[in-house]
Amino acid sequence: MFKKVLIAEDMEDINKGVFSLLTELGVSQIDQVQYCDDAYLKVKRANLDGESFDLVISDLSFKVDHRSQTYTSGHSLVEKLKTEFPELKVIVYSVEDRLQAVRTLFNQHHIDAYVCKSRNGLKNLTQAINEIAEGNTFLSPEVANAFSSENELEIDDYDISLLDHLSKGLSQDEISALYRKENIAPASLSSIEKRLNKLRIQFNANNAIHLVAIVKDLGLI
Repeated sequence: MFKKVLIAEDMEDINKGVFSLLTELGVSQIDQVQYCDDAYLKVKRANLDGESFDLVISDLSFKVDHRSQTYTSGHSLVEKLKTEFPELKVIVYSVEDRLQAVRTLFNQHHIDAYVCKSRNGLKNLTQAINEIAEGNTFLSPEVANAFSSENELEIDDYDISLLDHLSKGLSQDEISALYRKENIAPASLSSIEKRLNKLRIQFNANNAIHLVAIVKDLGLI
C-alpha cells in the first residue's frame, strides 16, 4: 500500500472524504492542497528531498480565484507531473465523464486510474488505489467502455475542438476566423469543411446537428 499520498482538490468536503478514506487504508502521510501549483511544488520539493510521494489523487476542475496560477487545471497538472516524474502514480478523481477526455489522459498523459465522482465514488476510489498498488490500471464503471473497440474512433483533439465549437453554435466561417486568430491549423474554411464532411461520414451523421448529437451521446464532447 502507498505510504505517502498527495490530494489535489479544491472542494473541502471532497478533500475530507478522500483524506478519511486514505486514513482507513493505512496511509501514513497524507498531504492536501487546493491549488495545482501547490501540488506541483510539493511533489517537486519532496522529490528533491528524497521523500517522494507514491501517489497523487487530483481533480480536473479547479475554481479560478484571485490567485495567479501556472497550472490552472488538473489536466495541466497531471501532464506536468507525469512528464517530470513518470514513476509517480496518478489517479484522476473527477465529475468529468467524457470518454475522449479519459482516453487522452491515459494515452497521452499516462495516468494510472480514472475515478468518477458519483454515489459510489469513494468505493471505486478504494478499488483504484488497490489496483494500481498491484501495478494495474483502473477505470470507473461510468467510463469503463472508453477503450472498447466500438469507441476506438479515428478522432483527435482538433476534431474535438471543431465539434465543440460547432455544438456551441459557431458557424464554419466563425470557427475559421477563430482558428486564424488563435493560430490553430488548419484554419481555412475549406479545410474545416473537409474535416466536418469526414466526421459526418465516420459517424454516419445526416448533417451537422445530427453529428453534434451523436458525439455528445458518445461522450466525446
